[in-house]
Amino acid sequence: MFTETVLAKHTSSISEFKKNPSAAMSESNGEPVAVLSHNKPAFYCVPPALFALMIDHIGDQMLLEKAVGRLDDEEVEVSLDQL
Repeated sequence: MFTETVLAKHTSSISEFKKNPSAAMSESNGEPVAVLSHNKPAFYCVPPALFALMIDHIGDQMLLEKAVGRLDDEEVEVSLDQL
């Protein structure tokens, strides 16, 4: 039997969510809502502030990966006069 983890404290059936998405988000008090179809997550709905935070974290992670990748680049010796 296959079970799927729901990654949110708050859930809503897809039919209830379609009736009033604003109410579902209001009831979640700023937390994500897992929208379920046949008792499995179809998608997650997040409030704008949380979405912005997620995007910031993703951007930070991408910058970190780029910086770490550059650590492997060959070093170039430069004199003070060349700067």
